[in-house]
Amino acid sequence: MKVFDQIDPQTLDRREWELWFLTLGMILVLATGVALLMYPMVFSRPVPFSLPAMRMIFFGYCVLTGFLVVYLVNRQSLIRQLRRQVIEELNRNVFLRHKASADLLGSLPRFSRFQDRLAMDFHRALNSQQPLSLVIARLTSSGNSTDETEVDTALGDAANALLRRLRADDSIYQFRRGIFGILLPGTGTAEAQQISNRLGEAITDASGATNRLTFGLQVVNYPEQAESARELEEAARVCLEEGGGVGGEGRAA
Repeated sequence: MKVFDQIDPQTLDRREWELWFLTLGMILVLATGVALLMYPMVFSRPVPFSLPAMRMIFFGYCVLTGFLVVYLVNRQSLIRQLRRQVIEELNRNVFLRHKASADLLGSLPRFSRFQDRLAMDFHRALNSQQPLSLVIARLTSSGNSTDETEVDTALGDAANALLRRLRADDSIYQFRRGIFGILLPGTGTAEAQQISNRLGEAITDASGATNRLTFGLQVVNYPEQAESARELEEAARVCLEEGGGVGGEGRAA
């Protein structure tokens, strides 16, 4: 049975047609055989029933056999049509999902906007004597998929998951493809680490059961790890220079 169980997925449609042709052929052969066996009894030999009644039964059998074959052909055609519509709808959903991910990634502010916001948030933190934290997320493709479209969709899903976990004053930036920075005003190291853990859970959920993405998270806090806005910015630049992210090489934080 292993010989017959080894089926190439690329030939499934052809094998389905072969199965349907075999089924219809067997139905026609068996029906024709029964009709041939009935024919002598109806037209040649004397029978207990009246001859017109037997002929009506014979012709009725032939008509029902024809209806059965037509019905099966119609059902098969309808099934293939519905399957084609489902495939087209799935392809359309994949396209729309990729477009939404690309639009989301394209709408995220870049590194220059991060520099401007960092200067403002740091100035505010300095005046109010409050901490300021930066979370750097580096996402890489797990290798389960080499399709760039699927990778972009996974990155968009992850970015959307990160956005949903942010607070009102938090802000997210895309430094480069697969590398995101999240500014957390008024957040100390302990709280920033808790937020980082929640962000990691969000990325894991977005990665799905197939683990489309692997990631690393790094927390940099003012005033504990950095004493100035320049040091926070340098931490982000180091991540960019080290690589990482989709399409780059480097280690996870």
